Amino acid sequence: MIGLRSVRRSWLRSLAAFAAAASIAAVARSAPSGPVAVIEKLDAAYLEVLERAERLGFEGRVEKLRPALAAAFDFQAMARLSVGGRWKDLSPEQQSRLEGAIARLSVATTASRFTGHSGERFEILGEEPSTQGTVLVRTRVVVPGKEPVQLDYRLRAGPEGWRVIDIFLNGTVSELALRRSEYGTILDRDGFDALVASIDAKAAEMAIRPTAAAGRTQGRESR
Repeated sequence: MIGLRSVRRSWLRSLAAFAAAASIAAVARSAPSGPVAVIEKLDAAYLEVLERAERLGFEGRVEKLRPALAAAFDFQAMARLSVGGRWKDLSPEQQSRLEGAIARLSVATTASRFTGHSGERFEILGEEPSTQGTVLVRTRVVVPGKEPVQLDYRLRAGPEGWRVIDIFLNGTVSELALRRSEYGTILDRDGFDALVASIDAKAAEMAIRPTAAAGRTQGRESR
């Protein structure tokens, strides 16, 4: 006959195994499982902000977008890649400051462009392997009555999963390449503090005159 103590131990082991399996399943359901899932979650956040843009106002959009972008983008990698080999010459404190400035500018730029919903929708066209173990997720923004805008995301797997490290407008214009050219020039000519001040000034400009500032910045980045 099986003793009561043995039955109890067996039941407790089964319960623990069940709880562990349930916990793993819950994490799997809540966390994006791949590059496409990361962009799907990001697009859902974008659409929610677009639909509530006027009611939220600029600051409200920033508050909504900040956690969404933090979850989808690897700002540390973007900061490192934006200054290339100069990164190793920066102190840990400077590296952190640059990462924060780039994150603030990214959020402010997005908030400045999302001023209202006019029937836009986001479509994911697929994913494909890219260089150095990265993946491209190809998407487009469909605006009624206008040509769709192609927007491709380059993602890399890291300790926190797949994260965006670059964006390509119309499939060709790399945001990272544009930043590397601009930031490298400022860093070499004026120094680190001037670079961070320049990035923060752009973010502040978005808050003061969101729509116009976004248009001017987009125009500069597209050249």
